Amino acid sequence: MNRVKQFSKQWIGAAWIGGLAICMIAGLAAGVRVFAQGLWTTNLSDMVPWGLWITIDLSSIALSAGAFMLSATVYLLRVKELQPVAKTAVYVGLIGYSMAVMTLLLDIGRPDRFWHAMVFWNIHSPLWEVTMCVALYFTVLLLEALPIIGGADWFQTRWPRLADWAQKIHHLAPFLAILGLALSLMHQSSLGATYGVLKARPVLYRPSMAMMFLLSAMAAGPAFTVLVSKVAGHVTRHAVVDRNLLNKISLVIGWILVVYLYVRVWDILAQLYTYEPGRNEGLNLLFNGPLAFNFWVGEMGLGIIVPMIILLNTRLRQYERANMLALLLVVAGLVAYRWDTNMVGQLLVLNANPFSDMLVYTQYVPSITEILAGLGVIAYGALAITLGIRFLRVIEHNPVEVDEFVQQETAVFSGD
Repeated sequence: MNRVKQFSKQWIGAAWIGGLAICMIAGLAAGVRVFAQGLWTTNLSDMVPWGLWITIDLSSIALSAGAFMLSATVYLLRVKELQPVAKTAVYVGLIGYSMAVMTLLLDIGRPDRFWHAMVFWNIHSPLWEVTMCVALYFTVLLLEALPIIGGADWFQTRWPRLADWAQKIHHLAPFLAILGLALSLMHQSSLGATYGVLKARPVLYRPSMAMMFLLSAMAAGPAFTVLVSKVAGHVTRHAVVDRNLLNKISLVIGWILVVYLYVRVWDILAQLYTYEPGRNEGLNLLFNGPLAFNFWVGEMGLGIIVPMIILLNTRLRQYERANMLALLLVVAGLVAYRWDTNMVGQLLVLNANPFSDMLVYTQYVPSITEILAGLGVIAYGALAITLGIRFLRVIEHNPVEVDEFVQQETAVFSGD
């Protein structure tokens, strides 16, 4: 019987990796077409310049927020019991940011000029600040992930000196956590500010966008890390999971959702206080138009209220299936919020004529090329996390390792 179960798991695992590989090949083919023929192969336009790829970019960055939150909690607040989960979050964050880079290379139209932002500084542009922070924070995540790679058995066997050097970087973890916290807070909020300064999109034009993006990422980032850990603990023996530890993080996520719900409702009500051309019509699209179901059900109902109730209720939170469902809903709600924000400002545009307040309504449906390329990026992320669990032991909640970690970090701070 055990052999049958083992064979079944191996077959499912092979099918999972095979399916992801097929999606990646399709995405690679779509990406090559975009690079060769340009953005005309997509349904993007001057009216709707940001589409599916930008939503994936915004979502992957937000779902990587567990890295800076958990790293800061471990190294700055000294909550050492969360160190194994922070290890998972750092790896997930690294993969999430690499996904964001891929979608940006697809979206900018001229990927050969990606380096221009590094050389030709435009300090007045929020996008420039986001680009610099993403590049620097990706470097920080890479440094934080090197000890994980160096600690793998196969890496130590093949390249022992390189593995030893990589693991020594772990002593820099407190300083990398400080740098990562600063960079991540800056660009998580600046992503929202990028939308919030678009005066031609009145429904987006407000200072609260920076705070909204940061709060939503603070809820969904740890939720995604915990969800990945729980799922891996159920489907593979290569993940060693402490469910009590993960449930403690789930409770914190529930309280973050309370704050996020309050600020989200306050932000919406504040926009209804007075009439402004373009803003109220945009809100109508969000409340009663094509984005209404996504907003009321996907974002507010299932994305915030339902998981908040589950995670704050002790009995429901301890029930594993309900807990995992709540975390999944938080992640889905984040994606819904990013899609709503990205699209609501582009479906309604003010006329460029200064003597007319006529509004222009637009439509957008991703092309098959956009869908396949986006699917390829998502498949890459899923495959990278799968291989990390299998070969890098990124989910290993081992109390012995935590004790060793405490001793090492005490030595670092004491100067021994």
